[in-house]
Amino acid sequence: MRTKITSDSLLVKNYILGDEASLEILIKKHQQRLFSFIYSKVKDRDITNDIFQDTFIKVIKTLKKGNYNEEGKFLPWVMRIAHNLIIDYFRKNNRMPNFKNSDEFDIFSIISDDSLNAEKQLIQEQIFDDVRELINELPEEQKEVLMMRMYRDMSFKEISDCTGVSINTALGRMRYALINMRKLIEKHKIILIN
Repeated sequence: MRTKITSDSLLVKNYILGDEASLEILIKKHQQRLFSFIYSKVKDRDITNDIFQDTFIKVIKTLKKGNYNEEGKFLPWVMRIAHNLIIDYFRKNNRMPNFKNSDEFDIFSIISDDSLNAEKQLIQEQIFDDVRELINELPEEQKEVLMMRMYRDMSFKEISDCTGVSINTALGRMRYALINMRKLIEKHKIILIN
């Protein structure tokens, strides 16, 4: 047994250097908090277990690749990963909630309308169709970055690596894509509210 509490950053460093036990300590240290966080959003034990495991699979892959650089902010980083996986879960199940984000890390509250009536469903489908058409009108480079960022939830670093351009270029393309989307919305007089 360790007599003193080891910091997350030291445990991460030791794990990266090959000490598998350090990861086990990290998981046990944050297990309850992370599990409770996920469960409070999805309200299902099996799904919570799946997302919890997926979170640490992603953590392990990131650490093994050497892409971790959160500098002592391990828990907020892990919570962000879990948050993104929860969003993915809701997207796949067409139950996308509304989120309220805090400054520290994304702890969000779900305001859900589980049953869309037929009228709301039609309006929502029309909005999605309109957005898809607008995206198709964008220049190819802007469309590519927007799709990677919004629909594949890729970071600008991942977009940069995938497209072979600098992060600043990817950011610029995203910025111009959003500016052009606004212009297209005004030009076509499209209403994007449900």
